[in-house]
Amino acid sequence: MRRSLLPLLTASLLAGCASYTPKPLAAPSDVLAAPNPAILSVDASKIDRPYLTPQPIDLSAPLTPNALAVIAVLENPDLKAQRAKAGVTDAQAFSARLLPDPSFQGSFDKLLSGPDEFNGFGGQIGFDLNALRTARVTRQSGEAAKRQVRLDLAWAEWQTAGQARLQGVRVLALEQQLKVAQTSAASALKLFDAAQRAAGRGDIAAGELDTRRQALLDASTKARTAENDLATARGDLNKQLGLPPETVLRLAAPDTSPVPPSAEVLTAQALERRLDLQALRAGYGVAEADLHKAVLDQFPNLSLTMAYARDTADNRTLGPQIGFNLPLWNRNRGGIAIARATREQLRAEYDARLFQTRAEIDAAVAGLMTLRRQQQQLAGQLPAIEKYAAATERAATRGDLSRATADTALQALRDRKLALLQLGQQIAEQTIALELLSGGPAEGWTK
Repeated sequence: MRRSLLPLLTASLLAGCASYTPKPLAAPSDVLAAPNPAILSVDASKIDRPYLTPQPIDLSAPLTPNALAVIAVLENPDLKAQRAKAGVTDAQAFSARLLPDPSFQGSFDKLLSGPDEFNGFGGQIGFDLNALRTARVTRQSGEAAKRQVRLDLAWAEWQTAGQARLQGVRVLALEQQLKVAQTSAASALKLFDAAQRAAGRGDIAAGELDTRRQALLDASTKARTAENDLATARGDLNKQLGLPPETVLRLAAPDTSPVPPSAEVLTAQALERRLDLQALRAGYGVAEADLHKAVLDQFPNLSLTMAYARDTADNRTLGPQIGFNLPLWNRNRGGIAIARATREQLRAEYDARLFQTRAEIDAAVAGLMTLRRQQQQLAGQLPAIEKYAAATERAATRGDLSRATADTALQALRDRKLALLQLGQQIAEQTIALELLSGGPAEGWTK
């Protein structure tokens, strides 16, 4: 029976063991390839985030700001790496819940000579009692660490979603600005060519030709800058979304930027909603548990061993053995000091983040108020400029004014429209930045 039970016991123990399976790195072509549209659409329809609306994704259709945010959360490579890191922390928290296995030692003494006639053997099974004493605080530390990593991941997803929306707003704004800048550059070139011909005939002075040349250089520079900025913004958007650089996306116009509440209201909401602050609080919980464990570790580490032996004279013994360290010099004072200093460091970091949050929200709200005031002033001046440009165009058509005067008035109108578009872009981007600072979408500002 003993011979049949031993293989059965061994097989049952081996059945619970994990096995190793190699998993080589993926080929670069697989990593850099565009996501499967069908899988992306299904995943986007099932996404569960409080600040995102699940929806199917069609990369060939105009993408809304919400669609950009959904794609970024699903496909951003950095977020995928952080999700893998969260899996490691989950495994560590699971490991912290497990008790250590008992230890076993066996011995065998072969009788070579002497009056006795038996071989000696012995066996010991030991238990680490210290693990039982610190099991609760170890589990608390593991769970708090897991919560911290999960909150850090959620905060990173929120930030990445906001950056994708911001890049989408920037691309749309730069597309509009590029059209105006290119029209201005073409008009400036036309005016310079006319001035150059007039200067050749001696109809205008050289100073006026230089003025037209400088205007052409300025308009051309603005057009090139807008084109370069647009190319950069498109590349940054594809990078945020985890798409190949050559991908060309069509974007839908976002909603009008809402007027934010006061900085005090947004700061109060941020202290409650910001996930990075919650992650710091979870990290402080880890430090509290680690300090508690360090204090417990100053007491003797106990181990219990049950031993059974038979000597060569067939004497049999059974008894416990207890082992512990003597807390004379160390008493884990170094570990306690490190744990206390770490806890104090995390407290200071949390206080600093609170102060930074309030300061950044105050600055963002003040900046938005300034931009909106400038936008209102410029928009109020625009009707008079449009009226003057239309009047000069009609006069030039009748021959009462020169074409150059009418083109100059139109150029001034385009410059104001370009400035107005740039202000609109800054307001939209600043609003999204304020959403990121407050920890939630603008829809929740009034709730």
